[in-house]
Amino acid sequence: MATLQFDIDGQKVEKAAGVKPAELTHIPEDALAVWVNGQVRDLNRPLNEGGQLQFLTFSDSAGRHVFRHSSAHLLAQAVKRLWPEAKLGTGPALEDGFYYDIWLPEPLTEGDLPRIEEAMREIVKENLGIERLELSREEALELFANRGESFKQEIIARIPEGAIISAYRQGDFVDLCSGPHLPRTGLIGALKLTQVSGAYWRGDEKNPMMTRIYGTSFPDQESLQRHLIQIEEAKLRDHRKLGAQLDLFSFHEEAPGFAFWQPKGHQLYRLLEDFSRRLQADRGYQEVATPWIFRVGLWHRSGHWDHYRDNLFLIEREDEQQGVKPMNCPGHCLMFRESTRSYRDLPWRLAEYSPLSRYERSGALHGLMRVRGFHQDDAHLFVRPDQIREEMFGVLDLVDIVYRTFDMPYEVVLSTRPDDYMGELALWDRAERELEEVLKARGLKYQINPKDGAFYGPKLDVYAVDSLGRRWQCATVQLDFQMPEKFELEYVDQDGSPKRPVMIHRAIMGSLERFLGILVEHYAGAFPLWLAPVQVRILPITDKQHDYARSIAGQLRRRGIRVEVDERNQKIGYKIREAQVAKVPEMLVVGGRDEAGRTVSLRTREDGDLGAKPLEEYLIAIVDRARVPGLAD
Repeated sequence: MATLQFDIDGQKVEKAAGVKPAELTHIPEDALAVWVNGQVRDLNRPLNEGGQLQFLTFSDSAGRHVFRHSSAHLLAQAVKRLWPEAKLGTGPALEDGFYYDIWLPEPLTEGDLPRIEEAMREIVKENLGIERLELSREEALELFANRGESFKQEIIARIPEGAIISAYRQGDFVDLCSGPHLPRTGLIGALKLTQVSGAYWRGDEKNPMMTRIYGTSFPDQESLQRHLIQIEEAKLRDHRKLGAQLDLFSFHEEAPGFAFWQPKGHQLYRLLEDFSRRLQADRGYQEVATPWIFRVGLWHRSGHWDHYRDNLFLIEREDEQQGVKPMNCPGHCLMFRESTRSYRDLPWRLAEYSPLSRYERSGALHGLMRVRGFHQDDAHLFVRPDQIREEMFGVLDLVDIVYRTFDMPYEVVLSTRPDDYMGELALWDRAERELEEVLKARGLKYQINPKDGAFYGPKLDVYAVDSLGRRWQCATVQLDFQMPEKFELEYVDQDGSPKRPVMIHRAIMGSLERFLGILVEHYAGAFPLWLAPVQVRILPITDKQHDYARSIAGQLRRRGIRVEVDERNQKIGYKIREAQVAKVPEMLVVGGRDEAGRTVSLRTREDGDLGAKPLEEYLIAIVDRARVPGLAD
């Protein structure tokens, strides 16, 4: 029997072919699945090739995905026990949970969820082993026909000829699935079903209506409880509610998926842009602007027509088809080609903030988090191959500065070649290897997300962790050998020969709209002083202090402080409460005594009344406190 060699966390291990990962001595107690040479596999699936192994736990995003996907199967099994006539659709894992679409003669309601939960817990107690089955097309069709699963038969009919068809068995329950899954049901320590809704099969209103059941799951009850408390807190921080309350942005049916920015929200937006611009200017980026509509020939050439067509907004005029740009990279490639470039010209770093549009289904739109019109702190770096590591280090420096500024820890995920990829396999392997070497040289811990790269290159996805512990995919850095090939980009090397540059695509905050929505929830609308759209509100006690208040406001504005004066004929207690509701960081109460003594009575959002301060002292202090972190003067 052949012997295989494995690399497990730097240790070389030799085992006979066919060994199961669960049988290896190096497996952690809390392992859920294993990463094998770029693929996530079951712990009980025999290994017939050597290579690098990485055991996945619940702390890994891929491990959580396996855990939640197995939880979806657990849900389906429970429903089938309670309603044997049910027919199964599909049940994917989500970022924080899972759902399953199931056809039933009568739709379920929220009142049915406790009963289903109890049935799921019984299956957990049974601790059923989960077994992978590999089937021929005929075997799969016969199996699911005998079980009356018509939706599964429809899925099998769409699987290409010759592809491996797999199913998973746990007890008397079998589901069509590519996997991977947990080794047994008993590992699902805590679960909660959260919602019932309707969904058309395959999203088509001509198809049957399914019952969609949502839930979440964790290894233990304590983690589940923390998550449920987090959900309640998140409802209070909902950026759509706070956006309206703080008069930041709005949405209208006349332009679905596009934000209307109110003055204060637009101020926030411009602050983020300015922060990004100043960081990039110090690092040699040059800002450009490219058209927002192109003939579709550009999208054919770039590969977006074949891989991204459903997300394009298309325009038909004068018998010609054009597309609104969903990203800036093809336009930047055209700019690179405009002149002969030398190896001395590289790296060439282009930044752009112009509008982008991507078609999202109306049901997927969600405030600022999922929109059709947006802007990015987008950039493309054209580099020589020998410059990749240094330039990637520079990009990761920017990532670190930005997320430290917003007090958000972050995690890095390496997303590898998708099934729907463009270009030569050898270039993909090289790009993935380059990114891994950069991460190791940088000393960054990272996880691997197989098959989730862009169609033109592998990428690093940065997940920011907000104040509630939620992970948000924000920054992305893509290493691209393909698009320079598509556009035939060249530079003249030191020996006079033409060479192909490499592209680094990067956005540090990502969509500014989405990032701002995340920040609203991260700070619960109480932005730090440097970012607040109104930093200081002056509250004159009577109209006799209006001139003094206006004078202070003028001095603050000349120092770059964003200020407003509340001159309404209201009691001072009311004005203070209104400023607190508006989450203004600092309030200056000014009365007759303050005017006479050239003082201000300072109140802050967090600390309340801090007493009288000499005006000149306050003017100096506020400028220092309002400095933007992470930027040099």
